[in-house]
Amino acid sequence: MDLTLLYRGPLASCDYDCPYCPFAKRRDSPETLRADRAALERFTGWAEGQSGDRLRILFTPWGEGLVRSWYRRAMVELSRLQHVERVAIQTNLSCRTSWLDDADLGALALWCTYHPGQTPYDRFLGKALDLAARGVRFSVGVVGLPEHHAEALRLRAALPDHVYLWVNAAEGHTYTDAEAAAWTGVDPLFGYSRHPHRSAGLPCRTGESVVSVDGEGTVRRCHFVRAELGNLYDGSYRAALRPRACPLALCDCHIGYVHLESLPLYDVFAGGVLERIPAGRPGTTGA
Repeated sequence: MDLTLLYRGPLASCDYDCPYCPFAKRRDSPETLRADRAALERFTGWAEGQSGDRLRILFTPWGEGLVRSWYRRAMVELSRLQHVERVAIQTNLSCRTSWLDDADLGALALWCTYHPGQTPYDRFLGKALDLAARGVRFSVGVVGLPEHHAEALRLRAALPDHVYLWVNAAEGHTYTDAEAAAWTGVDPLFGYSRHPHRSAGLPCRTGESVVSVDGEGTVRRCHFVRAELGNLYDGSYRAALRPRACPLALCDCHIGYVHLESLPLYDVFAGGVLERIPAGRPGTTGA
């Protein structure tokens, strides 16, 4: 079986205080952290045992995972498995980077977000440049708020040319054509993020070759459709995998709409769908 898994355990704590995030500066209880660690270790153990499958894994925690030792360890262990084609995680890059020395960088990748006001620019840039020097596959992005535009341009100019800088449309923000053009100057693919995508009744890879998994092992087609397909650990989900049309009217999150067959994003991001790295880095147009 060839399968992409989006894993999200109980972890919901973050070390940042972004005003656009409901999980800003949230603290998990010791009990929640223990449960998250046990759930992740169970998932990692399951993945290790699937040597007959071809797996791609993206960790999408509500909080920041890489400040926790068990996420760093899981990334390293999974990257070294021959049947894991890719293991990636969404991160604010606040963690140290020396743990990457133990990983197989042919399989590991990072989806990094820069949050102006939460970390000094020079600190974030320094870590991004360190990743580049180490040969780590990674993308960098920002939320497309007006107050972030100058910082995004500054970051784009400082990053190596091969590093893709993406821009997420801010939730609830409507962009004028002029504003959209300015953000397209930073990220030529911003148009895919600007508006939610109509998805009702359209074919989507989720539920067939892509699934979402929570800390209990409950399998759903994606994070945004609550209907259950079965459980990862008893194998009951396998019988439910099949082509499906999307039941939702709109899809407005990249980790969802990237899998829509009505969009060309599997070609745009060929080889880098999970870490949001285009097959050929789009050139910038200036702004």
